[in-house]
Amino acid sequence: MPYYENNETTPARIYLQPLAAPSILGLYALAGSTFMLAAHAAGWFGRPGITAVYLWPFVSMLGIAQFLAGMWAFKARDGLATALHGVWGSFYIAFGVLMVEFLNGRLPVPGGAFPEAGFYFIVLAAISWMLAWAAIGESVLMTLTCAFLAAGSTIEAIAWMTGIQGGLQLAGGWVFVAASFCAWYTASALTLKESFGRTVLGIGKLGRAKEAPVVETGTGEPGVVRGQSMPLMPQPEASH
Repeated sequence: MPYYENNETTPARIYLQPLAAPSILGLYALAGSTFMLAAHAAGWFGRPGITAVYLWPFVSMLGIAQFLAGMWAFKARDGLATALHGVWGSFYIAFGVLMVEFLNGRLPVPGGAFPEAGFYFIVLAAISWMLAWAAIGESVLMTLTCAFLAAGSTIEAIAWMTGIQGGLQLAGGWVFVAASFCAWYTASALTLKESFGRTVLGIGKLGRAKEAPVVETGTGEPGVVRGQSMPLMPQPEASH
């Protein structure tokens, strides 16, 4: 809308700020951090009480990367990605802080039931189940990613709240491994689509996302785009 001052008209200006898909970084960070901890919990590698100490620096840095991706997803007007990366990125950052406290001896390492950790996973499960529901409108792979995260969090919550670990934590580790694979695949699909300009790996778009364009124009907001794939590219002018 033009701006009027002293009966003079100033034309409106539109600023476009293209963004790479934030979920490329967010999902890769989620895949990496989740896979390392889940594979350890599933018994694929490591020594009890020791290996986690060596994992936390990288896991926490990936958590920061994922949290930042969530903030960029907020700018891209993607509510699902904002919540997913913001919440899970915060969890992995908190995991690193907790490990530092254990290492410094400021907090005792609990044995048996650990209800405080149980409530971590209760919160993650409650949010992730809702995200899985919301992701049904986006794609099969995002739905599976959120659903596996929710299921794994539910199993871990029960394990830590009751102190019945062992088999439960092993099962939770396998479920989280599945979540990390889905996140890795989805991030790879977004990366390849941005690089080649076409779909290379399908993610099974559902609902309105199946018919929607790659980038949607914001309603009533000139120059504002919504979406996480490729920015709109200027078309070459026809020669005369």
